[in-house]
Formats: sequence, structure tokens, C-alpha cells
Amino acid sequence: MADRRHYELMMIVDPRLEDASIQQAIERYLDIVRQRGGDVTKVDHWGRRRLAFEMKHLNEGYYAVADLQADPAAVAELERVLRLADEVVRHKVVRPGKD
Repeated sequence: MADRRHYELMMIVDPRLEDASIQQAIERYLDIVRQRGGDVTKVDHWGRRRLAFEMKHLNEGYYAVADLQADPAAVAELERVLRLADEVVRHKVVRPGKD
């Protein structure tokens, strides 16, 4: 784990799900990082917010932002799973402070 880096993940989850299902989905995705030796240092649940434009026939989404410490392979697997996830409307992983 010598190559651990700081990442920030923002995901928008389908707001039509029940709150408990949304929380479980978010934890399930963050567990991917944990299982590969990474840490989730902080999770901010922004809740339901209006989208800037319609995505997948939705006008709002449930936003969550997480700070991660992980190696690039763990983040690559997380992104692969998020791309395939039906309940995730959109996601973005960035390395804060990188120009």
C-alpha cells in the first residue's frame, strides 16, 4: 500500500430509492475501497438535490461525497463497479489539489 493517494468521490444516486437503500448502496460501494486496503476518511451526505439538467429521466438525485485514501488499482475497481451500477446516476473521482 505504498502508493496510496487521496481521492474525492462524488456520486449521485437514484432518489426514487428509499433512504435505507440509498445508504446501503453507498456503503456497498465504499466497501470496495476498504476491501482493497483503502480507507474512507469522510463521507458527506448532501441529500436530495435538484440536478442542473435531466439525467436518465430524473430531475433530482441523492448526492454523497467521500474522501478516500487508496491505491490507484482500488479506485479503478470502484469506478468500474460504479459505471455498471443501475442505481448510480453519475459519479466522478478526482484527486484534489492536482493541477
